[in-house]
Formats: sequence, structure tokens, C-alpha cells
Amino acid sequence: QVQLVESGGGLVQAGGSLRLSCVGSGIIYTIYDMGWYRQAPGKQRELVASITTGGITNYADSVKGRFTISRDTTKNTVYLQMNSLKPEDTAVYYCTAKKMTIPTRDYWGQGTQVTVSS
Repeated sequence: QVQLVESGGGLVQAGGSLRLSCVGSGIIYTIYDMGWYRQAPGKQRELVASITTGGITNYADSVKGRFTISRDTTKNTVYLQMNSLKPEDTAVYYCTAKKMTIPTRDYWGQGTQVTVSS
């Protein structure tokens, strides 16, 4: 059974930092691209950051220079370091694992709440 379990969310003041973690189980972690999405109330879910099996990263324009995604394959874990947080970063953050080779697979975590107060 595949599981992605996020942690590290919480309440922080604007300008503060949080680090999200996502531990995967039940998958061969090294063949999955990993990512973080977020969904704020009343808004569509959006990609925040992603990292491929080869370590190539991609970021939403709104978080470039503030957020950093990384992965530790020895721990089956992907991280999202979030600095200089803004109230508009408030959302539920979801971890994803995507296998791009056939047969493709797409897994999601349950989400962790991040709230940034002004």
C-alpha cells in the first residue's frame, strides 16, 4: 500500500519559516518525481515546487527565491523549505509522487495545513 505522509505544517507569522516533510512508503522512491501542491480556500490547487528523479527542480513564480524543494532518497523523504512566508502562502500543502514511465502512477498525501498570520 502506497502512503505519503506530510508533516511540518503549522501557524507562523509573516516573514517566518517552516519546513515540510513528506515520507513515502510502498513505492520505489527513486523512480518517482516528487512535488508539492497547495490549495487555498476558494482557489484551485496549484503546483508549488517539483523535483525530478534526476534532481531537476521547478518552482511556481510566486515562491521562487523563497522556497526550496529537496529530496533524500535514503530516507524516502522530500522536503519543502519555506522562508519569508507571506499570508498568501496560507493553504493546505499536498505531497505528490508521480511515476512518469509506463505504467504511470500518481499518488497524493492527505495534506498539511500552513497558516501565515500578518
